[in-house]
Amino acid sequence: MVNGKDRDMLVENIKLCITGLMANKIRTFLTMLGIIIGIAAMIAIMTVSDAMNKSVMDSMGSMGADKIDVFLSQKTYDDSISREIKNKDRFNDDMLGEVQEHFGDRIAGVALSKDIGSSTIEQGKVHANVSLKGLNQTALASENLTMLSGRSISSQDENAVSKVAIVSDKYVDKIFDGDVREALGKEIELPIENKYYTYTIIGVYQYVDSGITAGFSFDDIETNVYIPFSVAQLQVENGDYYEEFSVKAGKGEDPEALCTELQDYINTTYYQDNDTYESYAYSMKESLKQMNSMLSTQRNAFLAIGAIALLVGGIGVMNIMIVSITERTREIGTRKALGATNNDIRLQFIIEAMVICFLGGIIGIITGLLFGMIATRMMGYSGTASIGGILGCVVFSMAFGLFFGYYPANKAARMNPIEALRYE
Repeated sequence: MVNGKDRDMLVENIKLCITGLMANKIRTFLTMLGIIIGIAAMIAIMTVSDAMNKSVMDSMGSMGADKIDVFLSQKTYDDSISREIKNKDRFNDDMLGEVQEHFGDRIAGVALSKDIGSSTIEQGKVHANVSLKGLNQTALASENLTMLSGRSISSQDENAVSKVAIVSDKYVDKIFDGDVREALGKEIELPIENKYYTYTIIGVYQYVDSGITAGFSFDDIETNVYIPFSVAQLQVENGDYYEEFSVKAGKGEDPEALCTELQDYINTTYYQDNDTYESYAYSMKESLKQMNSMLSTQRNAFLAIGAIALLVGGIGVMNIMIVSITERTREIGTRKALGATNNDIRLQFIIEAMVICFLGGIIGIITGLLFGMIATRMMGYSGTASIGGILGCVVFSMAFGLFFGYYPANKAARMNPIEALRYE
């Protein structure tokens, strides 16, 4: 508990400190400047890091944190004993049916896709680059497409093996001059490897730039044309065999645990006697954890740089405090002659250093939030520094004041009052 006398002394020291700081505004501001820059840098870094984290997590999260990809992989990296993959090595419908039956509700769905190939569609003087993909209903749902006109591919289209397709708004912009309604019902003909594939357009989806196309011109961007998976199976060789597929973890399932079990089950059941190939399962949740860890490491590295700036600011505070004590030697001598103890003098200058750092920290927080807001708006993602981070910066700045103010304060407290009064 702080008694009344100590509280009055503390208030008096704070008032004395503020009076002294106001009397030397320019020097006070310059003393704070290092603290302001250091705290502002740390707050801005936390804000931008939060925006970057949201950006990456949104991009990867849209792929599905509950998604598990299963690939075919060679058992050995020795090319001398490897062989060309055959249909007996690939996944097939019977195998996938047995996998679904074995895991039951733990698997919400199996996503299957077929890449048929890429093509350039020319219409007069304009052209559009497209990639033809067949997707089943689970794979189509994982694309999270936003339909702008018409409808998406339905399970009825899948069962009826309907030759229908949905195209991007970028394709419509080039071929139909942006008129999405005109595109509906029209046929799209794609020449791929000396074969022609014709489908009826039933819907237009909104193209979302993944960032991979950065640096490409508008004419070079390749967008996807989606068709029913059952149609794609009939139009490509070995349509009933797959070298990869994805599963969606059921509600409440841990994707990482399911990933391990899925890989072990497939390898034990189907690939134990295979001389070259086996399955490899990879959880998107694991990717999210790795990316989050990488972003945290990056943020901590930037915060360390900000801490160095703060350290330089703290040394500046200590330097100015030493100068200030030298200038106020007679004042210290007078206070001691009037009965001030060493602890009183020490406390006075420690409080002064802490107030300087506290005020510098507050200004730094405001500046950092402002710069962070500008930077995140330019990025297109909102970001904020956490309340804990802001409070941590306030406590950190005051701790710096205590640490760097102690040496000058202790030096002032140990002055001989007689010699101090004689100081010119």
